[in-house]
Amino acid sequence: MLLNYNPRHCLPSAEELPDSDDTPVDNQLQHLIPGLLEAILAIIWSDRMDWYFGVDMGIYYNPQQPTDVIVPDGFLSIGVPRIIDSDLRLSYVLWDEQVIPKMVLEVVSQTRRGEYTQKKEDYATMGILYYVIYNPLRKRKPRLEVYQLNNQQYELLEGEPVWLSEIGLGMGREIGVYQGVEREWLYWYDQEGKRYFTPEERALHAEKRALQAEEKAKKLEEKLRSLGVDPLL
Repeated sequence: MLLNYNPRHCLPSAEELPDSDDTPVDNQLQHLIPGLLEAILAIIWSDRMDWYFGVDMGIYYNPQQPTDVIVPDGFLSIGVPRIIDSDLRLSYVLWDEQVIPKMVLEVVSQTRRGEYTQKKEDYATMGILYYVIYNPLRKRKPRLEVYQLNNQQYELLEGEPVWLSEIGLGMGREIGVYQGVEREWLYWYDQEGKRYFTPEERALHAEKRALQAEEKAKKLEEKLRSLGVDPLL
């Protein structure tokens, strides 16, 4: 007699599955671009613990074939614990998480990996709401494409930055500096189209504000001394 049988309990967990498909990225941007988006998100959503952004992490999506895995360059899930335990996530297993990612990101390199074909079909089948493709190699066609799932088909969203209403953020491109590299990067934007700062930019602005405050204090001190007032008393 079977008591409290649950077929999910027979499926492998994240600890038993590889964390990726062991295929190395062939372009450093495939790691840096989603890494920057994750770093910005960690600032603007610092008071939230209901989201997770994975970078080059395997998503296990098929309980019928538990070892089937797809590895986007980046993905965002909302409604899951940001931190499970001190070991963090090894992979993202849908039958454990019970939440489909809201967005996946693919950064195209010279070696195509089915971003416009097979992966696009796979993400639609999985029910991923937003599919983002960034192709920095394009010269004439749009480098950034954001698709939204509608009736099991992806439809291209217009405008840039593109507003992702179900996430509450926009995504767009801009020339900037990250880890000392000046180039076009992907960023998050607010509903008015204002770009959120990167960690480096926030630190730089904080330093500037501190210097301005120090300079203002010095000028006030000099003014008081010129009036015969000792600012230390």
